[in-house]
Amino acid sequence: MKIVVLGGYGVFGSRLAGLLVRDGNDVVVAGRSLAKARALSEKLGCKPLAVDVRSDPGALFAGSPDVVVDAAGPFQRYGHDPYAVPRLCIEHGADYLDLSDDAAFTAGLNVLDDEARQSGRRLLSGASSVPGLSSSVAADLCRGFDEILLIDTAILPGNRAPRGASVISSIVGQLGTSARVWRGGVWRDQACWSDARRIRLARDLERSGHFIEVPDIVLFPAFFGARSVMFRAGMELGIMNAGMRALAWLRRRWRFDITPRLTAIFRGIANLLLPFGTDRGGMRVAVTGRQDVEVVRREWRLVAEAGDGPYIPAVAARAIIRRLDQITPGARGCLAEATLTEMEQAMSDLAVKTVRDEAPSPSLFQEVLAERWGQLPPEVRVLHDVQDIESFSGNARVTRGGSLVARLIGWVFGFPSAAEKTPVTVTKTRMGSGETWARNFGGRIFRSRCTPASGPYRVRERFGPFNFEMDLPIEDGSLWFPVRRGWCLGIPIPRFLLPKSETREYELDGVFHFDVTLTAPFGAGLIVRYRGHLKPDRDNPASLS
Repeated sequence: MKIVVLGGYGVFGSRLAGLLVRDGNDVVVAGRSLAKARALSEKLGCKPLAVDVRSDPGALFAGSPDVVVDAAGPFQRYGHDPYAVPRLCIEHGADYLDLSDDAAFTAGLNVLDDEARQSGRRLLSGASSVPGLSSSVAADLCRGFDEILLIDTAILPGNRAPRGASVISSIVGQLGTSARVWRGGVWRDQACWSDARRIRLARDLERSGHFIEVPDIVLFPAFFGARSVMFRAGMELGIMNAGMRALAWLRRRWRFDITPRLTAIFRGIANLLLPFGTDRGGMRVAVTGRQDVEVVRREWRLVAEAGDGPYIPAVAARAIIRRLDQITPGARGCLAEATLTEMEQAMSDLAVKTVRDEAPSPSLFQEVLAERWGQLPPEVRVLHDVQDIESFSGNARVTRGGSLVARLIGWVFGFPSAAEKTPVTVTKTRMGSGETWARNFGGRIFRSRCTPASGPYRVRERFGPFNFEMDLPIEDGSLWFPVRRGWCLGIPIPRFLLPKSETREYELDGVFHFDVTLTAPFGAGLIVRYRGHLKPDRDNPASLS
């Protein structure tokens, strides 16, 4: 098969060209620099081609290739006619793949779908780590689930891996911006390079990952029907992650363009740190789903050794080219176009190890309540069935105590102001074994963090320096939260100083209701009482747009 690799002497293009030569293909390395193309071609045993697709994209087809692979990018900068090359592939009877990690570019290729189908051509965008490889892994992990709750992917390269200008431009260009992300069955705005989590790739390999937008974020919700989709990336060196956070902070306050010159500066700074860290990196895809009544989390993890990490973005294209005649014609994002087995076979000659495991993934309250979980009404269970982010909205009535002690406590904890009727939204985010709760009463937000307690049927809820342990009895279908003990800055609070909590969650007329009453010690009376109802935002059509 004759294959032209545009950007074939770049970081990922050169690896793909090498893999395709190993497979016996007739490869042409194309790019603006004939000298660079010739140098790599002599090394690999293929042919060079000088071409500038901005001025003369038709030159790609001088040798009548069967396939054109665009490994150049950055795809977000392809100007007024971003799909010139795939359109020419249709005209010249060639199939097309690209290594795009730009969500808008990859999702937008379907504008050529009708033309591609009519001509029998295959145009696939994102035949790379994302979404090409990640979707094949996710499809395999999703098998047998009745409901997909979360698809969570991360890519964490080693610091010594070479850095292409296109990848740096893509990531740095997102800093200080936000993207729409599907979490908890609702589209939400999320700041790029935020929501950091520690991600384990192997027993001895764990790194931080931060949210960035990739094609998975846009394409996976509809393709897999998942309730939440998340993607994170991160650097091996903490100083580089900190630098990215600082740059994101600056761009949020003083928006400036990430020009090619600025990208080159960032790349130069990053290259100064190449001697540090390792050439060991990897990728993780995790899918959490419901299987009958049990919630299960499945993980697939890849670790690349010996500097072979930069080959991973080329694996999907290699696997797809091997089975190109079996792929349905059309123009679309590259989603599960090859099986996971085929993807793993396409990396079998690399220094790569993959593992897969599976374990139960109960929610915080499901784990704490154990066999009592089933005693809760479904409307109450929904409020505590959190695998990623879930939000719930409704209305509440708020009453505040008038004593000095009550007002002081209310101020310290940030309790809402008194109101006969105020809109309320509760957003719960799973963080490890615990959850963070953000309660928004008419624009006034107070937060807490819930974690399992040491004893059975108990949780701890932390408000800033205060930490309270509560029992979780269930009586007549209502879940109660009596305070058992508490601490301030880790120092135990005497029982006579603890607030009294009469808090319950219950179902009424098929709707979740809450009634929270907190009373101050020393007979100082009511601190706050708020009661009302909530419904899942994912059930509200207005939340889906």
